[in-house]
Amino acid sequence: MLATIVQIKNTRIFILELGKDLSTEQLNKIPTGFNNNIIWNIAHLTAAQQNMCYVRSGLAITVKDEHFSPFLSGTKPEKFIGQEEINSIFDALLNSMDRLATDYSNGVFLKFDPWDKRYGMKLNSIEDVINFIPFHEGMHIGYIMTLKKLV
Repeated sequence: MLATIVQIKNTRIFILELGKDLSTEQLNKIPTGFNNNIIWNIAHLTAAQQNMCYVRSGLAITVKDEHFSPFLSGTKPEKFIGQEEINSIFDALLNSMDRLATDYSNGVFLKFDPWDKRYGMKLNSIEDVINFIPFHEGMHIGYIMTLKKLV
């Protein structure tokens, strides 16, 4: 599992590279026909990982709520996100994977509430979730790359 967590972190580094040349305005822009923007997609990855790994395991999230609640599935951008908050979102994106690796190694995931994902997948354990995250993040890479062409 730790190798998969490293893979996820490397994917997240790639995602940050996709956005590094974009302005704050471009990261926040919602193109016509879309419900969200690039920074929402990036922050959503942290929120989704926290929800799937920690909340479904009956544990407290390990990031600030400002990096969690506004970016869960079913939400959309509510405000313009400035550079300082963008930097904080980027830090949380990477640091949350370091914390997941530590918590997984320390055996903190003792239970898990099984979950049928809308993609036809059943997640029965923390291992299932960790293996699902690359699929989820791959979808959002596609969204981010599409949005990047439009901003």
